Amino acid sequence: MRLLIRSLKILIGLIVVGLIGLGIWLYTSPPELLRVGSGYSAKMVCSNVFLAGRDSDEVLAVDVQAPGHPLLRLMRVSVDRTEKRVHAALLGIFAGNDAVYREGLGCTVTPDGARAAAATVPVPAVTSADPSALWPEGGKVEPDPSVARLLSDANLVGPGMRAVVVVKRGRVVAETYSSGFSKDTPLLGWSMTKTVNAAILGTLIRDGKLSLDDKGLFPQWQGNQRGDIRIADLAAMESGLAFNEDYGAVADVTRMLYLEPDMASFAADQPLEADPGSRFSYSSGTAVLLSRIWMEKVGDGTSALAYPRTALFGPLGMTSAVMEADAAGTLVGSSYMYATARDWARMGLLLARDGVWNGSRILPDGFVALMHQANATSNGRYSKMQTWLPGKNNPDMPADAFFIQGHDGQTITVIPSLDLVVVRLGLTPSWNRYDPTRLVAEVVKTTTAP
Repeated sequence: MRLLIRSLKILIGLIVVGLIGLGIWLYTSPPELLRVGSGYSAKMVCSNVFLAGRDSDEVLAVDVQAPGHPLLRLMRVSVDRTEKRVHAALLGIFAGNDAVYREGLGCTVTPDGARAAAATVPVPAVTSADPSALWPEGGKVEPDPSVARLLSDANLVGPGMRAVVVVKRGRVVAETYSSGFSKDTPLLGWSMTKTVNAAILGTLIRDGKLSLDDKGLFPQWQGNQRGDIRIADLAAMESGLAFNEDYGAVADVTRMLYLEPDMASFAADQPLEADPGSRFSYSSGTAVLLSRIWMEKVGDGTSALAYPRTALFGPLGMTSAVMEADAAGTLVGSSYMYATARDWARMGLLLARDGVWNGSRILPDGFVALMHQANATSNGRYSKMQTWLPGKNNPDMPADAFFIQGHDGQTITVIPSLDLVVVRLGLTPSWNRYDPTRLVAEVVKTTTAP
């Protein structure tokens, strides 16, 4: 009996020592996967609290933990409303990461205690629309009951829907919102931000400050084949740069978004693995590179950070739109824009109208056409300008239709020939197998019926 007790004590001692050692390891040298998880948790909670006005516990449980990696269920967050900072860590102790809010620029992860650049840069607000004027000039809508009935069908709008807005002939004809969300709630577009970023790039092309054929785009590309990469190659996702877009592990995309304070420099340092223009490879890194390119062309940091509002959001009346910046002060044109569903619809309407708004050309002639022209290497799936295409799986969609798409079920369908825009936003992971084209097809039938 004494031997058994002694053996148990030794075993318990070894377990305790092992746990202490594990704790010290997790605290001093946490695995990158845990730091990615804490960075993601801090960032999501920060943006939704300080931009969207949502409850931090709800965001952690519903947006972060429920649809995500099992390790995210062990993340705990604390919100400092005075400093406008969110700290996240495994069990509230290990692998900590922070996100900080900056007025007009949203939230950014500050890995390894990086100081967030441009913390006090003033970003101009967009003038509020007249609530009594019809959308898009104002906030008044006149719904079409036949279209509104479609949006009451849960199967059409899909699981996890948060907002749907339908625009026909330049007016909102139907909209619906799930509980806890409204026309005033800014919602994350994820990769829909890429298309907005492309439009911002387009305004500089319009003004002759950039060309799609520009090369030699970054200093580290000089003297090697990366110097042959054109802006057009980046826009078509045919740069040839290595970039792992797998969100299930510590890949290039998750490292860039949650562990790198200077995202553009990280993406620019990637090696070339194919000749420019020879292979389609979807990459959030290339979208961030496009951000850095147009920001440097605008000029100083203050002007560049304000540029989306002065060049695009302001003219369109997108009062809620915020494109968030990384810790180095580069706008994250791959992933991080928040806007209300109505403001996302304004973006869609601009593209449906060939880049013209109230008679003024915002985007250069022919630019939007690139958004519904397939690139050379994606088998018809991706366009020449940061949008997705119906492809062979949707033969009934009009030839000029294209999709602005984002993670977890964010979609704007733009059909210029029908003067139709359908915005569908939500929290709908891919395993739900929701297809928004069913909703779009029904809207097309209803709005084109004699």
